[in-house]
Amino acid sequence: MTMPRRTKIALAVGGTVIAIPAIALVILLNYDWNKARPWLNEKASEAIERPFAIRGDLSLSWEKQPRHKQDRSWHDWIPWPHLVARDVHLGNPPEMVGATASAKDPVPADMANVDAVSFSLNPFALLHKTISIPELAFQSPSVYLRRTADNQNNWTFEKKEKKSKWRLDLDRIVFSKGSIRFVDAIEDIDATAHVDTLDNDPKYGVGWKLSGSWNDAPIRGDGKTGAVLSLQDASIPFPILADAKIGLVSVRAEGTLTNPARLAGIDMNLKISGASMAQLYAITGLVLPETPPFSTHGRLVGELAKGNSKWTYQDFVGKVGSSDISGKLAYQQKKPRGHMTGNVHSKLLQFADLGPLIGADSNEKKKERGVDSTQPADKVLPVEKFRTERWTSIDADVSFKADRITRTAQLPISNLYTEFHLNDGVLKLTPLNFDFAGGSMASTIKLDGSGKQVKDAIAANLDVTGRHIKIKELFPNISQIQQATVGEINAQARLSATGNSVATLLGSSNGEVKTTVSEGTISKMLLEMMGLNVGSIVVTKLLGDKPVQMNCLAGDFAVTNGIAQTRSFVIDTTDATVNINGAVSLAEEKMDLTLKPDSKGLRIVSLRSPIYVRGSFKKPDVAIDKAALAMRAGGAIALAALATPVAAVIPLIHGGGGGVDCGKLLAQTAAKPSAPPPGKKLPASKRATPEQVNGK
Repeated sequence: MTMPRRTKIALAVGGTVIAIPAIALVILLNYDWNKARPWLNEKASEAIERPFAIRGDLSLSWEKQPRHKQDRSWHDWIPWPHLVARDVHLGNPPEMVGATASAKDPVPADMANVDAVSFSLNPFALLHKTISIPELAFQSPSVYLRRTADNQNNWTFEKKEKKSKWRLDLDRIVFSKGSIRFVDAIEDIDATAHVDTLDNDPKYGVGWKLSGSWNDAPIRGDGKTGAVLSLQDASIPFPILADAKIGLVSVRAEGTLTNPARLAGIDMNLKISGASMAQLYAITGLVLPETPPFSTHGRLVGELAKGNSKWTYQDFVGKVGSSDISGKLAYQQKKPRGHMTGNVHSKLLQFADLGPLIGADSNEKKKERGVDSTQPADKVLPVEKFRTERWTSIDADVSFKADRITRTAQLPISNLYTEFHLNDGVLKLTPLNFDFAGGSMASTIKLDGSGKQVKDAIAANLDVTGRHIKIKELFPNISQIQQATVGEINAQARLSATGNSVATLLGSSNGEVKTTVSEGTISKMLLEMMGLNVGSIVVTKLLGDKPVQMNCLAGDFAVTNGIAQTRSFVIDTTDATVNINGAVSLAEEKMDLTLKPDSKGLRIVSLRSPIYVRGSFKKPDVAIDKAALAMRAGGAIALAALATPVAAVIPLIHGGGGGVDCGKLLAQTAAKPSAPPPGKKLPASKRATPEQVNGK
């Protein structure tokens, strides 16, 4: 029986429909995909604007995808194409190739090469213009990352203006044995991480070892990561363990990275230690002060997003030198600069740990924290330069509080509180306050390191006031003055300056310094405990080593271009009134002061001869006017030949008047002009002459 014509046509159409995909499948299975390599290489190179080449075998197979869900659809029963490309090369930007990467070698042609890249492709997703890849596996990758001195890098790909209608959907990445080298001309880094798979490790699948150098300092480290990086399932954590030493900084981190597709969800325990917190700038980009050796540990939580990354180092505790610290710091990426906020707290702050902030530590300590500059042997004021070139890289608003501050000899400071405000290179400490020996110190400091006001230097303003500082509380352990020290100290300093270190700032300063001390006691021991070695020498010359009751001290200095000239400086004691005149050069670290003692009442011995304090801060010279002493001694010898022994001491007896009233001294130091702005000078009538400074 013959088949109806309509049936024949239907069977023919159906057979064709079935035959076409079958034939296509046969062709796909038997097609030599290596013939497509030139076309693929050309199109890929054109898309990324740098060389791309598959040099090895390119093959296609069909594999059924593993499924773990129960509600399987008919899609899951169909094999997917699985591509394997061997010996794959991704080139560096043409303008970089051949340029010197370091002192050792030029930039290679390849940014990356891989022994094999393999992945399966969801054929049904192509109908929706989606390239869906469940797993992308790299076998023995070798990656070279490079940043040039002009801040260009080879890992940033220029985006095309035309937006593609196709979307890439990558689920997870699988790592295997390989290496990654990073060469940075800006930070002088050349480091390589060697990666290898781990067997029988339930948590980590890949291990790595790090080696290289950073500014000629060695880099060493090792760590582990997961073998599979999930880019789609945010609930699957990617474990990270790292332990590395970079220059003078050691870092240990253990935690997880979740939702890697959005580069978000970093959560890890972080331990950091190093020779100085300033060393963290090269690693993190955060501007932190010079400190003694430090160590901290806390929790680091981060969200990475292009142009808006956020990091929080919370609940951290640690030590800086011998001082404890704790608190929270947060960083947010912004334009034009990132912004750091937070609060830091110290229960007990050692005074010596503040030295590196201004470069006042020893040369041995400077070397330990990686600072090249050394303090000259003949200089007292710190010459270490502030790194103002870093100040414009970040803005900051951070508060710091210290409950108590101590030093080897007790320093009664407590409740220190300050706020660091850094904005576009201008650092303000407003306020900088603390309780001190029963009184208080209130300060504001502004350091403009932006270079806008003074090029390559800081324009500084300082305003500090001390009120009601109790002498007895300053030195509670000196038995000789426990009964007499009931007075207090009041002081004020207003200075402006330009420079790039403590020495150059003080050496160019302008302004005024005023101080009064009432009802205190002076002794060599007291002054030595205060660190005033020059004063202890003077007291020894004047009084021997006995404590003397002081009624009042009033000092008023005008500071011009680093020269502090006395406007009035008087010390009134129960034994004598001492008037002091002269100048101190902060720029040259020299002094030339003349002390004129005037004893009170009828004294058996009265040295009314001037005392000269000259020389450098490092080696001061204190001497009595020998000519005046010789005249007095000569008169005594002449009288001795004519009169009784009692008459021989008449030239050394002085009938003086009463002492200087402290109220009058306080009145003389009031209502003085404020400090001029940086770069301005006081009137010529108020400046010290070079002859006055040099004692001529």
